[in-house]
Amino acid sequence: MAQCDACGEDENMPYKCRRCGGTFCSAHRLPESHDCPGLNEWNDPDGVFDSGFDDGVNDRGGSGGVADRLGIDTGPGGPLGYFRNNMAFVFLGLMWVTFGLQLVISEVLGLRLLSETLFVLRSDHLARVWTWFTSIFAHNGFGHIFVNSIVLYFFGPVVERRIGTKRFTMLFLAAGAVAGLAQVGVYALLNPVAPPTGVIGASGAVAAVLGLLTVLNPNLTIYLYFILPMPLWVATGLFVAYSVFVSAAGGIGAGGVAQLAHLMGVAIGLAYGAKLKREGERAPQELQLGGGRGPGGPGGPGGRF
Repeated sequence: MAQCDACGEDENMPYKCRRCGGTFCSAHRLPESHDCPGLNEWNDPDGVFDSGFDDGVNDRGGSGGVADRLGIDTGPGGPLGYFRNNMAFVFLGLMWVTFGLQLVISEVLGLRLLSETLFVLRSDHLARVWTWFTSIFAHNGFGHIFVNSIVLYFFGPVVERRIGTKRFTMLFLAAGAVAGLAQVGVYALLNPVAPPTGVIGASGAVAAVLGLLTVLNPNLTIYLYFILPMPLWVATGLFVAYSVFVSAAGGIGAGGVAQLAHLMGVAIGLAYGAKLKREGERAPQELQLGGGRGPGGPGGPGGRF
């Protein structure tokens, strides 16, 4: 718990300004919201004022980026302004929308083949590039999507606020796709005569989020199953150890769960977190369940993938 230097409000998850060193609440975290002395240094060599979403947000003359070339306004008042600092919740919504589409297409309409073509990343159809990403948001049952949703809900916004929306979006999509491709690719190599395999689920992507946060702050306090407090590095270590043990005992797809995808997601998160930590990124010191505006944290991600 800390007090905001600007308004004195108690804050469970304080923000530390990298320019002036002050501690602030979410309402005063931006340099321009607390009259930061760094506002006079607009050349900003360290990217202190980078929104993390689009290089052309504050450049009305045009940055030459994709959004600028397409004429899309990503500024605060533009049509894409909502997505800045909200992509964790956008991805959460997409997961449930996709799950609903799966149910309608496969169960209501009975078009299971179409549902598989749209959403399942299969080892024998890697050329269906869209499934590299749609498979991230598709899930195999309510339990599967519920667990991934809980992890993303609690950890996603924390990571997004710390590393920026653009980097969070790239991490989530890239880790999800690579984790899925690794699972089906390695399985096919290890079992050349076995039937084709497929994966769906966001576990690889949320595992990357978990791994990144573990590197930025390994001693971050989380609440396993909302009850048991433990350092984040312990929870991540237990999750990795379990996946390794199950893979060693029954294979990378043991129990119908994409264990290798979980491990690949964590590895990507750890590697990217190490890179960001070298660049000076830090995460909050504690996640609390209940009280103030600080979210709590559940256990590690699970589900089919």
